[in-house]
Amino acid sequence: MAELPTPEAVLPHRPPFLFLDEVVELSADGNRVRGRWYLTGEEPFFAGHFPGRPTLPGVLMLEAVAQLGAYAVLVRAAPDRSKLPLFGGVDNVRFRRQVLPGDTLDLAVELGRRSARAGRGHGTASVGGQIACEADLLFVLVDAGNPA
Repeated sequence: MAELPTPEAVLPHRPPFLFLDEVVELSADGNRVRGRWYLTGEEPFFAGHFPGRPTLPGVLMLEAVAQLGAYAVLVRAAPDRSKLPLFGGVDNVRFRRQVLPGDTLDLAVELGRRSARAGRGHGTASVGGQIACEADLLFVLVDAGNPA
């Protein structure tokens, strides 16, 4: 199996807003992707969410799932970086367990219907085999250049 490009080589996100440390699997058709986010506990949001009981904010879990989905979309649809996938909507979001400092967040996305301008996917974030977050994602593809 060929080595997968790093998240930084594919996504436009950069720290402190890059929540995907590695991509571990991408199916041959580009419809299924798995990755990981290693939470060290040093991330600044843990200090304020919540003091004395640090917990990963659910919206950041959701963003990590979306970044993994964007990775799969960009590797297949826009390897030239001419497109940018943006949230079009989120449905059926469920947060099922807390994610704590030191946890590894295992991410998975399965892409569904796609067109040249939009698409859908279903993603999960889990820790130790337990689902922490799942959601149906809608995305739109826009030109990556600066909007005028």
